Amino acid sequence: MNNQTDIITIGESLIELSTSEDLTTAQILNKYYGGDTITSAIAALKLGSKVGFISRIGMDCFKNYLLESWQDVGLDISQVKPVKGINGLYIVSNNEDCNTRDFSFYRKKTAATNLSIDDISIEYIKNTSLVYSTGITQSLSISAREAVKKAFQIAKENNVTVAYDPNYTSKLWSEDEAREAFDEIIDFTDILFLNTKYDSNIVIETKSIDNTISYLQDKGISTVIIKSSVDKGVYAGYQGNIEFIKFPEINIVDVTGGSDTFNGAVMHGIVSGMSPYKAVNLGCCAAGIQMQSWGAVKSIPNRDEVYKIFKGSDE
Repeated sequence: MNNQTDIITIGESLIELSTSEDLTTAQILNKYYGGDTITSAIAALKLGSKVGFISRIGMDCFKNYLLESWQDVGLDISQVKPVKGINGLYIVSNNEDCNTRDFSFYRKKTAATNLSIDDISIEYIKNTSLVYSTGITQSLSISAREAVKKAFQIAKENNVTVAYDPNYTSKLWSEDEAREAFDEIIDFTDILFLNTKYDSNIVIETKSIDNTISYLQDKGISTVIIKSSVDKGVYAGYQGNIEFIKFPEINIVDVTGGSDTFNGAVMHGIVSGMSPYKAVNLGCCAAGIQMQSWGAVKSIPNRDEVYKIFKGSDE
């Protein structure tokens, strides 16, 4: 098969306004863009994957900026539909003591909330190696949730790998809603990303790494990748094994998009033929570099930067 893309992500993009200062005194906000699935898309793309993005963007003053930015980096935007409406926005800054971030989101009734099954092309899904989306995309609207389910169903029927991250946050929806959305797509999922702080405890409802991986693999998910802030590393469960990869010691400046960069790099590694163990190592390298600068997408490292570190990571 001559695939048009290696990876397709489905979701929203938001305008990012960031500053390393407290908003009380900041005079300048740096404009870029972010969002979980678009960040993962760009992370995989910058490592060398051919990546497509399925979304809707608003025809407001940011439309041309977004489309031109994506075209410049080589993202396939053939399935991005400009529609009437606005694009979401978030502001990220340091608080007064400059030790933690403050987030403000403005994302209600945006163009991306109108994402629906009409945006899912069977041929486009069939001609890729991996399809990825998140709970955040599902939380946008009922129609967006249906779109994710349809894309995953098509992928499963055509032997395309499905990857998913619940990416749970109580700011977007309830625990019950997140569990229900997860249950809808679990049977289609091949690769599952989780974090122990929210997803394992709330969506899967267990604190045990071993039990989580065993339960999910019994459900048919072949690869389970669990990020643990407590253990400062990542567990990869696959082929009956559980491997632990320590996260690199770094000076963290901004964690915005770090987990999404990790996911994108892991997916790039897997579609490139790496084992989950090596792909997770690659993800740790990419995210480690990304979090040492400000901004979600603008801090994503290129292939040379990542492989300068990754070349020493052997199985």
